[in-house]
Amino acid sequence: MENSHAGEKFPTRAKDVSLLELRQRLAEFACARGWDRYHSPRNLLLALVGEVGELSEIFQWKGEVGRGLPNWTSHDKEHLAEELSDVLLYLIQLADVCDLDLGQAALSKIIKNAAKYPVTVPPSHAATD
Repeated sequence: MENSHAGEKFPTRAKDVSLLELRQRLAEFACARGWDRYHSPRNLLLALVGEVGELSEIFQWKGEVGRGLPNWTSHDKEHLAEELSDVLLYLIQLADVCDLDLGQAALSKIIKNAAKYPVTVPPSHAATD
């Protein structure tokens, strides 16, 4: 199922969307509107920081929130999804204009973190002899 707006088609529900697809759609979206000329690394970074601020505001006065967001309304969850999406989309655009492969960079970072922080068995789970 897709939504159309001014000749553009966007999925209403996506599964396993790739970073490449998002990058391509963002580039097309910005180019069609002439916005790409404003999308310097600096401008995208500042926009990203602004969106992270908006994301932070959602949690600012809620205290600790459990996994799955219990007791949040569907409106609150939708608002959160929109702000998370804004952050993700600006991050993808920033990586794109910096000519970086964000997916590969993320996988490389996971590998580096695994080496830096090896799995250790907590003392409470250690086998006793």
